[in-house]
Amino acid sequence: MKWIFFLLISIGLFCCSDSKQINVSINADAACFLEGNDSILKYQITEKSLNGKYKRANYIHPIYSLNSEVLTEDFPEDHPHHRGIFWAWHQLYIGDKRIGDGWEINHFSWDVVSVKELPQSSSTKAIQAEVLWKSDLWLDFEGNEKPFVKEVTILKVYPKTENYRPIDIEITLLALESNMRMGGSEDAKGYGGFSPRIKLPNDVAFTSSTGHVTPENLPIKAGPWMDISGSFTEIEEPSGITILCHPNNPKPINQWILRKQRSMQNAVYPFPGAEPVILSQTHPTILKYRLIIHSGDAKSLDINSIYSDYKIQ
Repeated sequence: MKWIFFLLISIGLFCCSDSKQINVSINADAACFLEGNDSILKYQITEKSLNGKYKRANYIHPIYSLNSEVLTEDFPEDHPHHRGIFWAWHQLYIGDKRIGDGWEINHFSWDVVSVKELPQSSSTKAIQAEVLWKSDLWLDFEGNEKPFVKEVTILKVYPKTENYRPIDIEITLLALESNMRMGGSEDAKGYGGFSPRIKLPNDVAFTSSTGHVTPENLPIKAGPWMDISGSFTEIEEPSGITILCHPNNPKPINQWILRKQRSMQNAVYPFPGAEPVILSQTHPTILKYRLIIHSGDAKSLDINSIYSDYKIQ
């Protein structure tokens, strides 16, 4: 009977450990990451809209707290073009011809041509999405929308530790047309690029490597990472999201557009800013970010150490 007892113990241990493994399912409309029965995030593959307007794909929503609360917003009333965790730019040019606005989703669309799981050597899970940027203002000789940028984005999700979970996002952009340029908003803010639209509680607090940060109308110089913490969930304990910008990003000393209510948060400067930059047809532009989904406030984890580990990867 002893062997039956140990067999039952072994089965029980296997089931318990397996229940907290990260899994990813890739369906026609979305790719969903889970850890056991807990949702982590969803990557949107097919196009979504609000009554036929603000059509969008190729973004993350929802993304969940460690307590399974939704942290992001989609189609918010104040800015219905905002969407979860997204990356987009206002200015898109081929030569002198303006061909759309990916931020406000004017004359612009994402064609997610493939999504596949990438093999991992650890307990992480990752997917790779190949996306073509298109516009009804850029057509081929037959009148079909002609892709002008190829994007390859990798999402990598790590198991949660005691109080946080890392999520890596790597965005690779390659121009498919010569003299392809992109830029942020055409004002002193210059916003655009990697932009989380997060639910913002009344007690939201911003912390960088230099300490507490007070949002202003214009970009704030605050180093390579930013923590956003507050009462995001129904429990009393605070929680938050930290955004880490990899030092290998173009012009890595970042400035930030930050808002306490009704807006996104944006790792904006100095790339690309208000002045459009040329995308190469031969050397991809690579943008890397890590999100830290955590319980507690910014003081509850050593973000500087987490960033030190991240920047050498």
